[in-house]
Amino acid sequence: MFELIYPVEPAPLIPGVNASNPGEQSEEGEFLPVVEQSGLVVGRVSRSYCHNDGRLLHPVVHLFIIDRMARLYLQKRSPEKTVMPGLWDCSAGGHVDYGETLVEALMRESHEELKLTRFNPVYIGNYVFESESENELVAIFAAVGSFVLTPDPEEISEGRYWSFAEIDKSMGKGVFTPEFEIEFRRIREKLLSML
Repeated sequence: MFELIYPVEPAPLIPGVNASNPGEQSEEGEFLPVVEQSGLVVGRVSRSYCHNDGRLLHPVVHLFIIDRMARLYLQKRSPEKTVMPGLWDCSAGGHVDYGETLVEALMRESHEELKLTRFNPVYIGNYVFESESENELVAIFAAVGSFVLTPDPEEISEGRYWSFAEIDKSMGKGVFTPEFEIEFRRIREKLLSML
C-alpha cells in the first residue's frame, strides 16, 4: 500500500487562476493534497479548483463491503450530486483531505456516508483514474461482514447488496459509474478470495 508523504511545512498552495477566479486561492476552505503516483504530496489545492482543472493528481479512497454470501453493498449516488448523479457506485468513498492518511479518510467517509465505524479495512490495490474533470490516485479497500448501514440521504439515495450475477447483468448499461465498472473488473477475484 502506498502512503501519503506530507512535507514538514504545509505544501505550497497551487494557484487557481481562471476566468471566475482571477487571483490566487485563499488559505480558507477545504483542501486536497496534490500528489505524485508514489504518494509524495507536492501541493495543496481547493476542492473546487481541483475539479475545474482536471489535471491535478489527488488521492481518493474507495471501500467495497462484501458479505459472506458473496454480495456487494453498493450505494446509489444522490440525484443532487454534481458528478455521476443517480448511478450506483462502491460502498463508500471520497477525497482525502489535506493532512489525512488514507485510512483516516476511509474511516471518515465510511462514517459520513454509511455511519459505519467498526470494521477492518483490507487494502486491495490502487490505480490512476482519469476523466475530463478528474485525475485521481484511487486507493481501494474492502471489508467483509454483515454490517448495519445507515446511508446519509444527502449523499446516497439508496443502498443495497447486489449479487455478482446481478452486477454482471447490469455492467455496461449505464447503471454504474465508469469508475465502479473499472474497479469491479480489477478486484472481482480478490473480493471473492476474501470469503
